[in-house]
Amino acid sequence: MDEGRISVGGCMCGEVRYKAVGEPRAVGHCHCHSCRHHTGAPVTTYAAFERERVTFTKGDRKIYNSSPGVGRAFCGDCGTTLTYESQEEEWDDLPFILLHISTFDNPDDHVPERHWYHEERIAWFEVADNLPR
Repeated sequence: MDEGRISVGGCMCGEVRYKAVGEPRAVGHCHCHSCRHHTGAPVTTYAAFERERVTFTKGDRKIYNSSPGVGRAFCGDCGTTLTYESQEEEWDDLPFILLHISTFDNPDDHVPERHWYHEERIAWFEVADNLPR
């Protein structure tokens, strides 16, 4: 596996840490009801990596199965939301994991390039950008 860029991050209290190797497949804002409900925010931003490129290096994340085949990980100590993990969906035949952008040590390294589920956004919330929707 080509190492390339290595991005690290984790939860607020430091009990759960991860490492993502290489470039993300995509970085985007998700407006879906499930992501909003999970985070309590009007939108959440993710960096998507192939599952094999993400390693949890410290601690054990808790996973809540929010719908069939979808787990949402968080720290069991501080509650920080960490991931969206699909057990069934694949991206070009590769399982993937979405890491919440704000949990990276350097979130500025991953610039959003798209919106997902824009049609589900909260009506009064609009991000002022020209990214694909």
